Amino acid sequence: MILFPAIDIRGGKCVRLIQGDYKQEVIYHDSPSEMAKEWEMQGAAYIHVVDLDGARSGDSLNRKAIEEIAGLVEIPVQVGGGVRDMKTVEAHIKNGVSRVIIGTAAIENPPFVEEAVTKYGAKIAVSIDARNGFVATNGWTETSDVKAVDLLSRLAAIGIETVVYTDILKDGMLQGPNFEELLRMNDSSGIDIIASGGVSTESDVELLNQMGLYGAIIGKALYEGKVSLGQLLEVGKS
Repeated sequence: MILFPAIDIRGGKCVRLIQGDYKQEVIYHDSPSEMAKEWEMQGAAYIHVVDLDGARSGDSLNRKAIEEIAGLVEIPVQVGGGVRDMKTVEAHIKNGVSRVIIGTAAIENPPFVEEAVTKYGAKIAVSIDARNGFVATNGWTETSDVKAVDLLSRLAAIGIETVVYTDILKDGMLQGPNFEELLRMNDSSGIDIIASGGVSTESDVELLNQMGLYGAIIGKALYEGKVSLGQLLEVGKS
């Protein structure tokens, strides 16, 4: 199982939000690229980056910071947040991003997702961010009437190979992920599922690994020093 240290960027800085609330922000580092290099040095095999400003506005406001990350580290980088057109997808890939994650547009503009996956294949992933089982959009500020598991089926049908699944109510709470929902998602299709939200202990990683998940994103627990990346990587290998 791949462990992805998370770098959430807002205003050019590395931050974390609680349950996606833009009013509950903690700044952890002034330089996202230096933070990415630190995670690489600690053994990370992949970096997960979110443009929080982009997720909210639809514009990739932190593109320069993301380009700096992709150019500095030697490991692959996946990026989400504000990816709502082909121009943004192409810019990220041109700037060295290995995988581009589409979020809100998966609900609001399905033809765009189909176009992106047709052109770039496995370089395109989708983020399913859910609140009580229903997909949230626009930086988690709105909740749709689409069930997460139904969206997963649609994505499998058009060729999406990787999905980042976030339970918003677990995000930043250090209380563990929604294992039941993750198991349902993982068993309902052949798509690789990356767990996000609440992953905070070695036992969380061990259980997700046993469930057969492709990956897990670790954020606040690392920044708060609750666990070390090295410890989690050892568990993920078992």
